[in-house]
Amino acid sequence: MASTVPTLTLNNQTEIPQLGFGLYLVPPEKTEETVSKALEVGYRHIDTAEMYGNEEEAGAAIAASGLPREEIFVTSKLGNGAHRPDDARRAFDDTLRRLGVDQIDLFLIHWPLPTLYDGDYVSTWRTLTEFVDDGRARAVGVSNFQPEHLDRIVSETGIVPAVNQIEVHPYFGNEDARAATHAVGAVVEAWSPIAQGQILDDEAIGAIATAHGKTPSQVTLRWHLERGDIVFPKSMHEERMRENFDLFDFNLSPDEIAIIDALDRGSAGRIGPNPDTFDYLP
Repeated sequence: MASTVPTLTLNNQTEIPQLGFGLYLVPPEKTEETVSKALEVGYRHIDTAEMYGNEEEAGAAIAASGLPREEIFVTSKLGNGAHRPDDARRAFDDTLRRLGVDQIDLFLIHWPLPTLYDGDYVSTWRTLTEFVDDGRARAVGVSNFQPEHLDRIVSETGIVPAVNQIEVHPYFGNEDARAATHAVGAVVEAWSPIAQGQILDDEAIGAIATAHGKTPSQVTLRWHLERGDIVFPKSMHEERMRENFDLFDFNLSPDEIAIIDALDRGSAGRIGPNPDTFDYLP
């Protein structure tokens, strides 16, 4: 079943499943059961983060699954409190320990935090690249990086991130960040892909869903996939997990994609924090 999910090739030739399963706001006490169900459904790409507080439970589910480690693509992210190089190294060690793995498939800077650490996210990025060099990460990337953040790390280090995981959904296409990500040679990963459920009552998406015998969520996730983004739907309910996985027996027409594209509200559609000003420290 998992073989139905297409893969994309990152800029260091690592293969990544285009459909993943996100663990944001999954409580630690529910994480092992939730990840186990997701793996049973067929997901083979798990996206967690130090700040989610559920790495250990995700790792336990992966270990208990009986699946070969190389069949499961695991992503985690550096916590906002660990941007200084030595802190980032310790945090990465802790992530590997909590996940129970010797190598992680993808490790990201969670937020650029340009108003903190004297505006220095470049040394943080340079530190992450060490983990690929020493073999403990297959790929490293960033999350929530704006065009100027991307341009700066690439120009100052010469090293391009594998991905930029950013907020993208029909109401906030985040097209400037998407274009900048593609321009440097990285892949876009879309978080909050169904706008935290806001699209479920959208009339335009509903009409497309009816035409295909699908749900608004399925149509929206298909829209992401057809635009070439990696996407992480999240649900703790098995029925919804299966629905979100059932995306590969239909296609959207160019007109349908254009209708969804036209729903973009620009910055007014943003749900999450603005990366230019976000300064949360745990």
